[in-house]
Amino acid sequence: MLGSSISKNSLLLGAFALVAAGGLALTNEGTKERIQKAERAAQQKALFEIVPSSRHDNDLLADTLAVPEANWVDLGLKKGGEIYVARKEGELVAVIVPAVAPDGYSGDIRMIVGVNRDGSVAGVRVLAHNETPGLGDKIELRKSPWILGFEGKSLQSPEPEQWTVKKDGGNFDQFSGATITPRALVNQVKRVLAFVETNQDYLFNISANTEVDEPVLTQPAADPNNNQTGAAQ
Repeated sequence: MLGSSISKNSLLLGAFALVAAGGLALTNEGTKERIQKAERAAQQKALFEIVPSSRHDNDLLADTLAVPEANWVDLGLKKGGEIYVARKEGELVAVIVPAVAPDGYSGDIRMIVGVNRDGSVAGVRVLAHNETPGLGDKIELRKSPWILGFEGKSLQSPEPEQWTVKKDGGNFDQFSGATITPRALVNQVKRVLAFVETNQDYLFNISANTEVDEPVLTQPAADPNNNQTGAAQ
């Protein structure tokens, strides 16, 4: 009698576990889809902030190039990524490159960097970070206009040695009480510009309808500021 009761309860518990697991799986799948849609919307918004519709007439999310594997490390990418291409009447006007600054105060800072055909910065936007609220989070445009300071800059203006924060003798402002975060962002934007400069043919000499093999690419020069030790945030 007791054994029968235990068996019955075990079956009921097993059935309940299966139903619960199925419900969780369905919930997770539905949530995953909503998250993906939200991330795509946020990404598209950031892309259009960097290269507005007045500057391009193609589908930025569909017109892409793969980040060459040889450059994943320099761009801070562990699994590669897609470079978004902006065109106007068939002419390539800018590329938007994904990158991760691995040396933020609280870890990785995910960003995208727009680079114009002439090598100048079209814009920079931070997509995700864990920086300190009220300090490092000023890299977000909604918290501070600091990120807009990259626009129009290139490896010629300012000179490469000036691509760091003013505390290190460079051209870029740091935040009051926070040096590590802006330093990490400046260094990574500089690496993106070096990547674009090194890979002009791959990035800018591809027609919209031409398939080419991924080239063997030369690594950008090492960043002299990459090994500096930041002040506490």
